[in-house]
Amino acid sequence: MIKNAFKTLFLIISPVIFLISCAENPIEPGKKPNVIYIFADDLGYGEIGAFGQKLIKTPTLDQMANDGMIFTNHYSGSPVCAPSRSTLLTGKHTGHTQVRDNYELGGYLDEEERGQLPLKAGTFTLGKMLQDAGYKTAAIGKWGLGAAGSEGAPNKHGFDLFYGYLDQKQAHNFYPTHLWRNDELAPLDNEYFHPHQAFEGDPTNPADYDKYKGTDYSIDRMTNEAKVFIDENKDNPFFLYLAYTIPHVSLQVPDEYLKQYDGMFEEDPYLGDNMYLPHMRPKSAYAAMISLMDNHIGQILSQLENLNLTNDTLIMFTSDNGPTYVSGVDVELFNSTDGLRGLKGDVYEGGIRVPMIAKWPGEIDKGTKSDHISAIWDVMPTLASLTGSDIPDDIDGVSFLPTLTGNGTQQQHDALYWEYHDARWDGAQAARLGKWKAVRLGGKSNPDAPIKLYDLQSDPTETSNIADAHPDIIKQVQAVFDDRTVSEIEGWNFASTP
Repeated sequence: MIKNAFKTLFLIISPVIFLISCAENPIEPGKKPNVIYIFADDLGYGEIGAFGQKLIKTPTLDQMANDGMIFTNHYSGSPVCAPSRSTLLTGKHTGHTQVRDNYELGGYLDEEERGQLPLKAGTFTLGKMLQDAGYKTAAIGKWGLGAAGSEGAPNKHGFDLFYGYLDQKQAHNFYPTHLWRNDELAPLDNEYFHPHQAFEGDPTNPADYDKYKGTDYSIDRMTNEAKVFIDENKDNPFFLYLAYTIPHVSLQVPDEYLKQYDGMFEEDPYLGDNMYLPHMRPKSAYAAMISLMDNHIGQILSQLENLNLTNDTLIMFTSDNGPTYVSGVDVELFNSTDGLRGLKGDVYEGGIRVPMIAKWPGEIDKGTKSDHISAIWDVMPTLASLTGSDIPDDIDGVSFLPTLTGNGTQQQHDALYWEYHDARWDGAQAARLGKWKAVRLGGKSNPDAPIKLYDLQSDPTETSNIADAHPDIIKQVQAVFDDRTVSEIEGWNFASTP
């Protein structure tokens, strides 16, 4: 949200972070619901049936949409992994959160594993907020904000349990030699192989692809761990952050899930080209990975039902960014962005607008749809409202609890903001102000890089730049862009930064 200069200066010089209560809809003591937040990895806006997908089978998520609410204007925190996760956990957009791009440490070999830029010690996080509210907390899946032993490790940021990939580079392989349980290695029954290889052998021989498989599929382990956590905490309020690594490539899926797509697609083998691992049936594999995730979410929902926790649990499902641009995945065949412009790595709509489903029987009306403009940095204030928690008043999120429950008045964002620092764009910035969407590329080296403006109401595919006709809107956009704070990482700033 836009802050004026006085408020920004006050926040910088003040030695105290003031806390505000976000309990617009406080619930009765002892009645706090469980919360499960499911994060897909690189899932496009149009890749599940509830959002228009015609080829990929997602019956669980489609039923979840029928039983709850879908958000048509929901946004990820970033067009790539780590910064999106940072915005979720801190409630701040990428102009204010610490991690604003992927910042890799180490390499792909097991002995080179060092993770990503660690989240700073003392950062106020979603996990810490819910721990303070009496919740047992778990992060299961992909972390990407600090390696074991670093100040960014999840146990230091409000999670009683972590299980999964600490290093997102390791997550390029669904058959790794290990995952992590808290700060300790959790070995799997897999031999090491590099996650980026070109194919060797006969591309028409299925047996020659066996070397890209293992015994323990990481998603199976994650789901089992999540079910154990739920069972162990069935009598306490719990928060489960379930960050699946699907459908992020490599293309790897157990053969049993491929069968449902036999004969559906005309496809040639993807041979890897040292990008990601080869697969004989890449289109089927991609669809099957999403269907597998859908199946595993179904397992979680079934367990809630068996434990009589369904009505006591708010579940949200979304994605960390748009669909991949990597060869081997046919985003045109699957209409992965539902026609939106751009893919992962773009600040156009296809890179950042993501599907969002929320279900909470008795509190969220069935089969509802909302066009409320929201982003994942809104999750912190939403759950603060739900639990009566205090949060810092320098976050960027706005609670969407009134939209979920139909109770109270829904506050609207003045603006949403994104920045991304991939060299391809020489710095990218974007903002959404109501129906207006602005994009600026090249601002890292050029302080006069132009701002392009689109009317999403009449031009949802961002094809017609109408900036010249709306200087007043461009002035507002520039104020949003200028509100960002200077990053400590030199490469994460712009030539025009105040």
